[in-house]
Amino acid sequence: MISAGQKYLINTDQWFFAPDGENYKAVFGTVHAVVDAEQTLGLKTNRNSTNWYVAIGDMIIAGCQIHYAMRADKFNSSPSERSEVDHNGARIAVTNAISRIYNADASGLISEVPASQPGDLFCV
Repeated sequence: MISAGQKYLINTDQWFFAPDGENYKAVFGTVHAVVDAEQTLGLKTNRNSTNWYVAIGDMIIAGCQIHYAMRADKFNSSPSERSEVDHNGARIAVTNAISRIYNADASGLISEVPASQPGDLFCV
């Protein structure tokens, strides 16, 4: 269970853009709440949409975008030294210029949402 007040490293299914203009595949920060769509968006979603969200640091992640979530007190903000990508049938070694983990606590802003009520949360 993801617990409010704890720090997590969350890997997302899709890349996302952060305020710094870079794109990231993971986020690190303090979880403030796990909430439903009505509390987050102000409207009730239908059964074809995610109905839960995680408020972490200065951002909110849709539950269906969370691939992995792990409890962590800190993370390594250095870019990975080496990774491999497949391009045109060839595997190419590349280095990253920046870390692809967004630090959602760095701005000092907090994504505030009302506390969640117990209930059935799901992701489609």
